[in-house]
Amino acid sequence: MAPTHRRIRPFNTKDTYPEQNLDNDLCQAVVAGGVVYLRGQIGQDLDTRKSVGIGDVAVQTEKAMSNIAMLLEESGSSLADIVKVTVYLTDIRYRETVYRIMGRWLKGVYPVSTGLVVEALARPEWLVEIDATAVISESQATAP
Repeated sequence: MAPTHRRIRPFNTKDTYPEQNLDNDLCQAVVAGGVVYLRGQIGQDLDTRKSVGIGDVAVQTEKAMSNIAMLLEESGSSLADIVKVTVYLTDIRYRETVYRIMGRWLKGVYPVSTGLVVEALARPEWLVEIDATAVISESQATAP
């Protein structure tokens, strides 16, 4: 039986986190049942795995949103099709900056949103992580 889902940009954690003793097969996005589930995005270049904007939450937020847009496009969706975002901040004082930037990327989209302040993310230099879920619109699903 063929899989009913697609995995976008598979990777192994031993490559992404070489300083940690991990060996998990993951991917950046999964498309299943017309829904795109994205891995939480941070200030990291997905091709080089290098952190960007170290110490700068605005640069990290821009990169996370850029990654989200790119992954949605690769998955057959778009920013306009986002239905839910979850934002993880390592400091409540980043909220205004992060939400202002995210709001610019999602102007007119109106997703539901959850915001959390956490003690830390997977790497100490990461200040914000944005997780998104989107649908594949009927016009995109039926496009040639």
